Amino acid sequence: MNDAYATRSPTAAGSPSATPNPEIGRSIVAGGIRTNYHDVGEGPPVTLIHGSGPGVSAWANWRLVIPALSRRARVIAPDMVGFGFSDRPPGQRYDMDTWVRQAVGLIDALRIERTDLVGNSFGGALALAIAIRHPGRVRRLVLMGSVGVPFEITPGLDAVWGYSPSLEAMRALLDIFAYDRRLVTDELAQLRYAASVRPGFQEAFSAMFPAPRQRWVDALASPEASIRQIPHETLVVHGREDRVIPLSNSLALSAWIPNCQLHVFGHCGHWTQIEHSERFNRLVDAFLAEADAMQGN
Repeated sequence: MNDAYATRSPTAAGSPSATPNPEIGRSIVAGGIRTNYHDVGEGPPVTLIHGSGPGVSAWANWRLVIPALSRRARVIAPDMVGFGFSDRPPGQRYDMDTWVRQAVGLIDALRIERTDLVGNSFGGALALAIAIRHPGRVRRLVLMGSVGVPFEITPGLDAVWGYSPSLEAMRALLDIFAYDRRLVTDELAQLRYAASVRPGFQEAFSAMFPAPRQRWVDALASPEASIRQIPHETLVVHGREDRVIPLSNSLALSAWIPNCQLHVFGHCGHWTQIEHSERFNRLVDAFLAEADAMQGN
């Protein structure tokens, strides 16, 4: 695992005898932030960057992806500062500079020279920024339902970032995220609501994207000229019925990034990696494995 100076985080109840919380993995200081992250498998490193929903964590976002990709790769999935179980220092500034510094600090701390990046929504904007600012640290890029280009904020994204904790509000958000309403069960709504009201979670989340929220869409965007200069092989993925991030974002990215391919899933909302998990995993795994084969030749 190459984690000689990383430590395991405690169980959910803080007791060795308690049932471990799968969202809590290992702990390491990255870019000055004590960071919770998962490190599974062996092989070429792949770093998964989660989205920005209330109560989100790397594990909640990528729980169906990590087992599939880790069969042939070393999969690293951190909680970005302000989310999940990474520290939330008092007075912490939440912006792209902070998140880029943490993400690059993580691969530095793990002694990884270059990694594939898979970014979901907010995580797509962060992956774009890393590829632009630190191109030598990135091998291939996967952007899923990505922010990172200019667009008019959707009612769905405004509702996500404006979430005020209640079970009813969480159920409404899940209805926005998913195309297939069968996924939106009372049990899932209860679990995600409980996650959103853990100590410190909502306080950080509400401080991150206050109204008016169009300014945060703009702040997460990278300049078009910089995106057009991205040299990496890139896979852009989107759900056709996504009500959170418009499909036009991925169409723009596929037009601007020179070495890019686009895959659109029909009958799919913002949860590509959940609603079409097996297809998504096969698609991403094949795309990244192609680079392994090219390196071997």
